[in-house]
Amino acid sequence: MIVDLSYLKTFTKGNDVKFKRYINLYLDDAPDTFARMRRNIDEKNWTDLAINAHSVKPKADFMGIAGLKEILVQIEDGVKQEQYDDLDALYEKALKLHHQAVEVLSKEVAE
Repeated sequence: MIVDLSYLKTFTKGNDVKFKRYINLYLDDAPDTFARMRRNIDEKNWTDLAINAHSVKPKADFMGIAGLKEILVQIEDGVKQEQYDDLDALYEKALKLHHQAVEVLSKEVAE
């Protein structure tokens, strides 16, 4: 399962308006963060890459995208350990998972 919305459903106490608002916040914000992360990698700006990965991590967690959160942690750890060679591949993996989650979340909002 790519997305597990059970936490968000509990958090919003069945309020469909709040539920969809939180999903829309992720859908509106995360793509910009991923674009910044791509630029960070291209520019070898590792500090900002870690900051951007860190900023999207709680949002992914909140949306129940556990796999994405794990990859973002790996990106942060890679920067901390100065292991830059794997960061591009990890980013691409995270981006793919993000796109898959967006499909699921967009359907939730459309319902």
